[in-house]
Amino acid sequence: MSVAAFISSQKTDHGVPHALTCRALGLSQSWYYKWRDRAPTARQQRRADLDAQIEARFTASGGTYGSPRITRDLHEAGWRVSENTVAGRMAALGLAGRAVRKRRSLTRQGKRPAAPDLVRRSFTAVAPDVLWCGDVTEIVTGEGELYLATVEDLFSRRLLGYAMSEHHDATLTIASLQMAAVTRGGTIDGVIFHTDLGSEYSAARFQDACRHWGVVQSMGRVGCALDNAAAESFNSTLKVEYVHRYRFATRAEARLKIATWIADFYNTRRRHSAADGLPEVPSRFRTVDYIS
Repeated sequence: MSVAAFISSQKTDHGVPHALTCRALGLSQSWYYKWRDRAPTARQQRRADLDAQIEARFTASGGTYGSPRITRDLHEAGWRVSENTVAGRMAALGLAGRAVRKRRSLTRQGKRPAAPDLVRRSFTAVAPDVLWCGDVTEIVTGEGELYLATVEDLFSRRLLGYAMSEHHDATLTIASLQMAAVTRGGTIDGVIFHTDLGSEYSAARFQDACRHWGVVQSMGRVGCALDNAAAESFNSTLKVEYVHRYRFATRAEARLKIATWIADFYNTRRRHSAADGLPEVPSRFRTVDYIS
């Protein structure tokens, strides 16, 4: 910190008049005021402009983007800046996301035979509607728990289907699968749908729905989150980047706000590291809004 900056900080942080600090340091007040009122250098102006751009993009992401995604945004806007510089400026500005909370598992193994694991932790797809994944997660509201079931295309990393209910059962997972099928126009014969071994996915009613749409089920092991890591990753993103930042008074409020976040941010603007940092996919692959 320069001497002049130190004089300014004493006034800002401790209320010490500039004249008193200058006198204590044996410096001229006129010298200090000349420094304070000078025009910013080109370097200082660029840093100020960069800070403003970083703050704007951090705010636009809902306070969730880290330095890699913000750097991509800046590069697309014409800035020549490194990820390390962006990380340093974010630290100086106090911009950081929230830590991940430990998730309570909702998986309860059903009594029916499990489908084989066709994925083996290889969560990639060469084209749309080849491999989907899904899971159920819990949202806390002032009225009690709300459960969200999702269906994600592992090619585009977009949610094709989602449904919310106060009941944690096969009706919920069927609703999310039906939305995904309708989103794709009903032509999904042969798609692999990978989930955990929860009773919502092994239930006879859900298996009947899969047969109706021509969906091939795949299941990971009970108690092994890595077997369904892609779906777990979405749940973590939802909680860290949105749900844990708000308090929902009612289930209806949570339904509306989560659906809006999915449609207006996650499926259209959020950069996905698994999709090479791309924020969007062609419009024909986007989802439509639906709440069960």
